[in-house]
Amino acid sequence: MTMRVLISDSVDRACIDVLRDEQCDVQDSPGISPEELKQQIPAFDALVVRSRTRVTAEVIEAGSRLKIIGRAGTGVDNIEVAAATRRGILVLNTPGGNTVSAAEHTVSLLLSLARKIPQAHVSLVGGSWERKKFVGTEVQGKTLGIIGLGKIGREVAARCRGLGMVVIGYDPVLSPGAASKEGIEPVDLHGIFRRSDFITLHTPLTEETRGLINAESLSSCKRGVRVINCARGGIVDETALLDALESGQAGGAALDVFEEEPPKASPLIGHPRVVVTPHLGASTEEAQEKVAIQIAHAVADALHGRSFTGVVNSSVMYMTLQEEVRPFLLLAERLGSLVAQLAAGKLRSVTVGAAGDVAESSLGLIKAGVLKGVLSETSTDPVNFISAPVLATEKGLAVYEERGGPGGNYTNSLKVRYEAGGKLKEVEGSVVGRSQIRLTMMDGFRFEVKPEGHLLIYSNLDKPGILARVGGILSRYEVNIAGVSLGRSEEGGVALTVMNLDGTIPEKAMAELARVEEATELRLVKLD
Repeated sequence: MTMRVLISDSVDRACIDVLRDEQCDVQDSPGISPEELKQQIPAFDALVVRSRTRVTAEVIEAGSRLKIIGRAGTGVDNIEVAAATRRGILVLNTPGGNTVSAAEHTVSLLLSLARKIPQAHVSLVGGSWERKKFVGTEVQGKTLGIIGLGKIGREVAARCRGLGMVVIGYDPVLSPGAASKEGIEPVDLHGIFRRSDFITLHTPLTEETRGLINAESLSSCKRGVRVINCARGGIVDETALLDALESGQAGGAALDVFEEEPPKASPLIGHPRVVVTPHLGASTEEAQEKVAIQIAHAVADALHGRSFTGVVNSSVMYMTLQEEVRPFLLLAERLGSLVAQLAAGKLRSVTVGAAGDVAESSLGLIKAGVLKGVLSETSTDPVNFISAPVLATEKGLAVYEERGGPGGNYTNSLKVRYEAGGKLKEVEGSVVGRSQIRLTMMDGFRFEVKPEGHLLIYSNLDKPGILARVGGILSRYEVNIAGVSLGRSEEGGVALTVMNLDGTIPEKAMAELARVEEATELRLVKLD
């Protein structure tokens, strides 16, 4: 049967040519309306989009034949991935296709910011000749702090070293040795803020990075620091940035992305010390051709069952595996995500252990699942089962495996031992029944918890009243406790408490919890 592909956005002609060479029936309909899309999608096996088309749950539900949704680009913010996953539809993107374009745009903004080029252009076009007003600063010898050392961050570093800048960088996974090989001095976040003349952001937008550049971090920077954001809107607290610009704490900003796109009545647009562009990081002819060709090959390969590259919702690939293996892959991802969020300091090594026939027989794939969970929390690069081992190697993360490692009371179980901040720690999980996954051990404390949603984890003395105090604080802030599990070393000794919550905890509530002396090492993690 001929595979039918609908292209609903303006994509480089090369995409159409490749798909037709692959014997696909292609309908090129850039600019198709949402209603027309819902009406036509039932007749297609694959949908290719860029950023304009909103692939909603309604569109996905209407796609009765739909097997693939391909995004000619990196981000999938315009696709309801969860809805596609529920329908067993693969969502593909094109990791790396816009790396050079995004890096070059970052450097362009940096230089425009340093030399006030856009402002001078507008002034001259308006009939003025104001040379003194637009005196800039040289970047040679200045310190550039890069937050996020994925492919784009490293490309920015290479170009800025060529400009004579001192390049320092922070990445929660990239090893110091790997950073140094790229000519980047590895530092912590405090070092970035304290030393940088320019700061550029190249991280994904997650709960951990949202508002990373805020009033507190800006106040710890050099006075006059300049901020560049070509990553994702929301990483920069725009209100805090405006306050810093007005006070002179920030000397300028260059923004390609915004909390709301397009931005509406933002005071940053038109600010005399701000350079702005409308999300142009990937907008070059070369990048658009690359991603068009990449997504065409990826869609064709997936439709013909040859290979699966750029899979965003890797969980859909579980459907191609033996049923009993699928819950172990989900558990592996959750354990990896937990490790990334618990790790204090740079993660240096990960050892994945499996016990039991089912787990041991799929250890290689399970190890990739753990790495996917780890790197999805920390990497700026798209991560799937295929790319995770490669990215781990690139970042200098040592990865090992062992069979027969975990034990406890479970026949089939997984253990992840990890080294971070000079300490060796471990977590363990198992599959109960045929498909129920559980977190069963953390740093020697045994319990049984569903590894899902928001978890509040803390150490405490095993004595009455502490749980009530913590619960009382959560209650005052209307945070509902869905479940509590306690592991302890001995009666009256040290205990570890894990709470399943129905939502996240407000910052004020976390501050109150931190003042409960008997409850220490508070950590809030989110497992999707």
